Parts: sequence; structure tokens; C-alpha cells
Amino acid sequence: MLAAGGVVLLMEGRGDLDPVGVLFALAAGTCWGVYILLGAALGRHTTEGNGLALGMVVAALVAVPFGVAESGAALMRPWVLVAGLGVALLSSVIPYSLDLEALRRIPPRVFGILMSLEPVMAALIGLVVLQERLHWAQWIAVLCVVAASAGATRGARPDEARTSSGPTSS
Repeated sequence: MLAAGGVVLLMEGRGDLDPVGVLFALAAGTCWGVYILLGAALGRHTTEGNGLALGMVVAALVAVPFGVAESGAALMRPWVLVAGLGVALLSSVIPYSLDLEALRRIPPRVFGILMSLEPVMAALIGLVVLQERLHWAQWIAVLCVVAASAGATRGARPDEARTSSGPTSS
């Protein structure tokens, strides 16, 4: 309910919801949850970036045919290759490497709580870098969504990764 209230605040009183947009939002949330769980499993079962390398190869095999079909030989220009490498490193390899390392060390539910802070960080970066200003209702909306995400993640059953390290004594 808290997240729904935040979304309503973000709509600024307009009640027009596009059903396709709602379906895309639900699909995105589902994919995000699957990403966290698969990332945790990948982090537990691989070392030294092997899983990430495999994922990047699969992603390239899916994406490259579309790029070649659209741009053809233009993709072979040296500056395009260098720019593509830079984008790949900054948008995928480095963030996913950091995600996998985090998921190796912390339970997925804690990772989920940390990721729920992304809307706040995006709003702050927009404020500082782009001089975008949010209205007070938008700030409250962002905080509602973050609090709902943290609460839902916090309320989830304890994760099995903790039990794999054995019992702790106090």
C-alpha cells in the first residue's frame, strides 16, 4: 500500500494509468527480483568473474545481431568499437561485477534493501547534476516507494545463504 501511495503521488493527481505500462512495471519488478536471486546464485557458484563473463557473452550473442542488422559495417569503425567497449565496461561489466561481489558477501534481502535506495540516489543526482527539482510530494512519493521496498525485503523470510555458513554462537 505504501508503494501504491507513492506511485499515486508521483502521478500528481492524474488518474490515467496505461494498462500496458502497468504490465511493463510488473514485469520489470519481476525481472529485478529474478536478477537478485540469480545473481546471488551465480555469485555463490562462480569465482573470479567467470559467471559474469558467461553472462556478457550470452548478452552479446543476443544483442549483436540486432546491431549488425541495423548498422552493418559501421560497427567496425575503430571509434565505434572503442565507444562500445567503454559503454560495455561502464554500463555492464563494472556494475555487474560489483553486484556479484556484493551478492557473494551479503544476503539477497539486504542487497534488495540497498537497491531500494536507487530512486533516492537518482533523484539526488538529478538535483545535483541536472538541477532538476522535485516537488515535496514527489520526494514523499520516492521515500514511500523506498520504504515499501525496504519493508517488503526486510519482512521476507530469512535467506538460505545465511544458514549455509553454519550456526553462529553468541
